[in-house]
Amino acid sequence: MSEIRSGRIAIVGRPNVGKSTLLNALIGEKVSIVSRRAQTTRHRIMGILTAADAQYVFVDTPGFQTRHVNALNQAMNRGVRQALAEVDVILFVVEACRFDDRDRAVRKLLPEGCPVIIVVNKIDQIKNKAELLPNLTQLAGEGEFTAIVPVSATRRAQLDALLGEVRKHLPNDELLFAEDEITDRSEKFLAAEYIREKLFRLIGDELPYGATVEIERFVIDGELRRISAAIVVDRAGHKSIVIGKGGEVVKRIASEARQDMERMFGGPVFLEVFVKVNSGWADDAQLLKSLGYE
Repeated sequence: MSEIRSGRIAIVGRPNVGKSTLLNALIGEKVSIVSRRAQTTRHRIMGILTAADAQYVFVDTPGFQTRHVNALNQAMNRGVRQALAEVDVILFVVEACRFDDRDRAVRKLLPEGCPVIIVVNKIDQIKNKAELLPNLTQLAGEGEFTAIVPVSATRRAQLDALLGEVRKHLPNDELLFAEDEITDRSEKFLAAEYIREKLFRLIGDELPYGATVEIERFVIDGELRRISAAIVVDRAGHKSIVIGKGGEVVKRIASEARQDMERMFGGPVFLEVFVKVNSGWADDAQLLKSLGYE
């Protein structure tokens, strides 16, 4: 019988390379929200996969942000650096055939002495597969990596091969979490994230970067969860965008988020969502701390 291995694995990369999609695919559950919009992930989120011979504790991180300098982005960048200091393996996620200076900037942040596996994501989007081999050769010259694994997170292709490479570098240890746990985050945190995902997906580029979600009430009543949530925007003009004509947009956000919550929580959810304005919230360190930013 093989020894149990367990350890923490950071998932890092520039924005929009598919880090959260990869985490969800590896875990088999939606523990990290996903949208086409860059910087959807704002928190470190652990996703836990317990197999017969190993426990993989994946740490999804925000894309390292260099463009916007405010308290929010500083908090996210601190989260990335802290995650890198506390793991046994690093998955450096890049897009197939799209490695550039933004990726090299992330590469420079990776600590020495920790095994780094390059995960070449979105291989399903490469029409001419002959382009892939030269790309992998180029990546091999970008640094000292323990392995290079091409994958498609959306199609769950090559994930077993990736797990096999990761397991080689995990210490022999006791389980870090109970076998039935899939994330370190609370239901309250996940509820806020599901709402924020729908906000970005349904409104997209119409809504500027300055929007977040605050759970004001979370009560479990038997199998029913009663949740009251505020979508916090930076300006009064943004409020009307989120509400939509006749309240249509915010109603749809609430409906789709509630469906996600019911699937994850395994019970009915009564969800109330409203919108409020808090100018400058992304530069309010105290408010950011109350929202869970470290």
